[in-house]
Amino acid sequence: MAQTNFSKIDEYGFQRSKNFNYEIYGDFMSQYYRVLAKRTKRWEELKDSEKHKKNNTLKRFVRKGIPISHRTSAWMIVSGAQLLREESMFTYNDFKQQINNQTIIDMIQIDLPRTFPDNIYFSNESLLPSQLFNILAAFAHQNNEVSYCQGLNYIAGLLLLATKDEEATFWLLKVLVEKILPQYYIKTMSGLLTDLEVLDELIKIQDPVVYKHIQDIGMPWAVTTTKWFVCIYAEVLPTETVLRIWDCLFYEGSKILFRVAITLIKLHREQILEARDLSELVVSFKMMAESPNVINCHKFITDIFKIPGSFSRKTLNKLRLKHQPQ
Repeated sequence: MAQTNFSKIDEYGFQRSKNFNYEIYGDFMSQYYRVLAKRTKRWEELKDSEKHKKNNTLKRFVRKGIPISHRTSAWMIVSGAQLLREESMFTYNDFKQQINNQTIIDMIQIDLPRTFPDNIYFSNESLLPSQLFNILAAFAHQNNEVSYCQGLNYIAGLLLLATKDEEATFWLLKVLVEKILPQYYIKTMSGLLTDLEVLDELIKIQDPVVYKHIQDIGMPWAVTTTKWFVCIYAEVLPTETVLRIWDCLFYEGSKILFRVAITLIKLHREQILEARDLSELVVSFKMMAESPNVINCHKFITDIFKIPGSFSRKTLNKLRLKHQPQ
């Protein structure tokens, strides 16, 4: 059995929860270290031409996990953020020079201390809070439709922790909000509301027993799944699992959010069905983050492409059209 002498702080500076299962994590990591080493070696062997153009090889490599040392450049390329930066009339520094709206500045400064308060890299002595302010304020000033929306601080914050690059984080945030998840963060949140309705229908199709149970208890999907989609699973699932999800999200788009949600529900259907009332049901959803099925991010990513089965982008777009607010 693996040794469980892991720190109470994870690799990205987050404090582990009191219920964190170090034994399960130790068993997983004893295998995952070898996976990481193998994936790093394979990425090093990839030709530059294979890394810079979407193809089946790169798609397979992304699904198996982008090594930390390659993540920033890979995310920039596969998401379209690099192209967005190259085609922009303005640089990131240009956008920073436009920060002057005091209302926006005040909103962001209020949220900064709330962003990962237990993360050691967001301490008062760190540069990260000021970098995060720059990113959020620059984005808000150049996008009048979204401006600043709560939830963006968590996304940008985790992007910054993963990339350690202020400018790359800005462009990745921009491509996420404006291209990959359009209308999620505008005032009406119409894109988000539509997708929650789509998820409701997908669960009804995929697991009618779970769907009926949740309906009978009377839990609206928004109670538990809004944060899943708004924060793109940041502050919901273990950090490494979230970053592996984002690897796929940047390459394959928003349908990954549905694959993750369906997989989470199906992997934990027994606990969901055991819940007798709303409070127990909400707890069963919260406890998913502590599950071995989720801690083992490598297996979980494999599961999201197997358990929900296949549903095309065309099918997803059809469902979105059906559930768009009138």
